[in-house]
Amino acid sequence: MAGVAQAPRSVTIDCTDEHVTERLGRALAGALAGESGPLLVTLCGELGAGKTTLVRALLRALGYPGPVPSPTYSLLEQYEAGGWSVAHLDFYRLRGAAELENVGVRELLGGHRLILVEWPEHAAGGLPIADVTVSFSLVPAGRLAELRAIGRRGERVLAAVSRQMPIKG
Repeated sequence: MAGVAQAPRSVTIDCTDEHVTERLGRALAGALAGESGPLLVTLCGELGAGKTTLVRALLRALGYPGPVPSPTYSLLEQYEAGGWSVAHLDFYRLRGAAELENVGVRELLGGHRLILVEWPEHAAGGLPIADVTVSFSLVPAGRLAELRAIGRRGERVLAAVSRQMPIKG
């Protein structure tokens, strides 16, 4: 339609420190309002780039009060928060998509569920296309987070985040 601004398909946010990464997690949580699951968000970036920090902040913003450990060794942590069943997966130790059957990923991909996957590249070809991908990169001044949206739902989430966070030119 003419005259209607399109939601951005990707944005870059300057996450200079942990506080900005937490703010991004809160913005993502706020962007989930009005959405329904399943919603898949993948989180990419090297060790220490901010993936788990973002997940913790998102869960806190959804109202989850308990501890949020990294699922590096357990592979899966599950939560109930803000009306969502949240599955937080970490595929760092996986050696391919065939190992996903052991995790039970297929069972997680339904219902009103938010699926957050760290290290999705370790399960290449074994996951559906993400609605939103967050890619962290470390730069001399801190870190950058590039958010990419695929499909209308991802674009709605990305547009909502863009209204809450300063976008890097």
